[in-house]
Amino acid sequence: MSKDIVKPSILPGFMELLPADQIIFNKMMDTIRENYEKFGFVPLDTPTIEKSEILLAKGGGETEKQIYRFNKGDSDLSLRFDLTVPLARYVAQHFSDLNFPFRRYHISKVFRGERNQKGRFREFYQCDIDIIGNGKLNIINDAEIPTVIYSTFKALNFGEFTIRINNRNVLNGFFDALNVTDKILVLRIIDKIEKIGVDSVKEELKSLGIDEKAVESIINFINIKGNNDEVIKSLKKLNITNEIFIKGLEELEKVVHYIRCFKVPEKNFKIDLTIARGLDYYTGTVYETILDDYPNIGSVCSGGRYENLAGYYTNQKLPGVGISIGLTRLFYQLREANIIGENSSQTLSKVLVIPMDENIEYAIDVANTLRANSIISELYLEEAKLGKKFGHADKLKIPYTIVIGSDEVNNNKVALKDMKSGEQSIVTIEEAIKTINSKQKLL
Repeated sequence: MSKDIVKPSILPGFMELLPADQIIFNKMMDTIRENYEKFGFVPLDTPTIEKSEILLAKGGGETEKQIYRFNKGDSDLSLRFDLTVPLARYVAQHFSDLNFPFRRYHISKVFRGERNQKGRFREFYQCDIDIIGNGKLNIINDAEIPTVIYSTFKALNFGEFTIRINNRNVLNGFFDALNVTDKILVLRIIDKIEKIGVDSVKEELKSLGIDEKAVESIINFINIKGNNDEVIKSLKKLNITNEIFIKGLEELEKVVHYIRCFKVPEKNFKIDLTIARGLDYYTGTVYETILDDYPNIGSVCSGGRYENLAGYYTNQKLPGVGISIGLTRLFYQLREANIIGENSSQTLSKVLVIPMDENIEYAIDVANTLRANSIISELYLEEAKLGKKFGHADKLKIPYTIVIGSDEVNNNKVALKDMKSGEQSIVTIEEAIKTINSKQKLL
C-alpha cells in the first residue's frame, strides 16, 4: 500500500526564494543594516507575537480586519502587523532603562491578512529606523533622516532616486485657512493623486462638501512647482497668517537647510506638496522616496514625524521621526522589472575544493585554511567523475576550483582553476589565497 503524498506548496501572499534570489535579498538587507548602523542606530528585535490588547490599543479599522489573531489557552494573541506599534510598547515598557534620544533600527517580518493579489504580501520584511525623544525632539533630526535614505539607496545602487518631502503642518494650516474641517480625509484624498489623477481628486473633494473655489485653491496649492527655494518662496507669497501653516513652513525651510548641511545633493531631494502620507499619526515632516527610472514602483521608502509615539501605553510624551523600507515588496518589484537578479550566483562560495584519489584529509586542511583566510569555500565529498564535479561548480557559478590529487599532496600544493577563463596552475595554498583575494577585490 503506497503512502499518501502531500503536494508541497505554500500559502498565497508569502514569498519563498531560490538560493540565487535569496542571496540578492540578503545582500540588500545587509546593505540597509550597514547604513542604518553607520548613523548610530542600534538594533532592536521585539517578539513576533504580541498581546492583542497591545496591537489593538488604537482600536478598530483596517488593522483589526488584517491582523492575524488567535487564542492559546487563556491568552489573546496576535502577530505584529508593523514594527511601530511594538516599538511604542517597547519604549513605554523600558522607558527608565533607555537613553534619549533613542535611535533604533528594526529589520524583521510583519504579518497582514491582505487581500490576495499579485505583489501584495501577508508576510513581509520591513526595515525601520526611528529617533525617539523624551518630551521634545529637535527638528534637525528630521533633516538627518533623508541623509540616511540617501546613503542607503546610493549603496543599494538602483539608479537615481528622489526623496520627496512635505510638512503636514503646512497642509493642515492651509486647510484651516480655507475652513476645511475634515483635514484627515482631505489628506487621504490628496495622497491618492498619483493613482487616480487630478480630476478624480477634485470630484472626491467636492463630494465632501468643499466648494469649487476651495477645491481649485487646493489643486493650485499642491501644484506649486520649482526647486526647493522656489517652492518655499511661493508658499510665503500666499501670505497665509494661520499659525499652524507658519510653523510648518518654518519647519520645512529649516529641514531643507539642514539637509543641505548633511551634503545630500540637491537633485536627490525636493519639496513635493502632494506628499501627505495617509496615516493619521504623522504630524510634521513627511517623506516618500521614488526611483527616478521606475516611478511606477511607487514609494520605496516612506515615513515622517509624529508627536506622540506611545500615547496608548504611557503618559510620557515621546515625539519621534522615522522611515520604513518595505524590503519584500521592493525586492519583488525590482525582480519583476528585471532590475536585479541577472547572472546571479547560486551560492556564496568562492572556491569548490575537489579531493581526488581519497585525499580527503589534505582537502579538508585546504578548505580549513581558505576559510581561516575569509574565503568562503565548500568541499565536494560525493563520488563522481571529475567532469561532474566541475559541472557542479559551473552550475553554482563558483569562480574557482581547487583539485587535490596525489601529486598535489606529495608536493604540498594545489591545482587552482579559474572557472571563467579555464586557466589552471599548480600553486601553493598561500599563492592560491593571494590569487583568489586579488580577484575578489576586483569584483
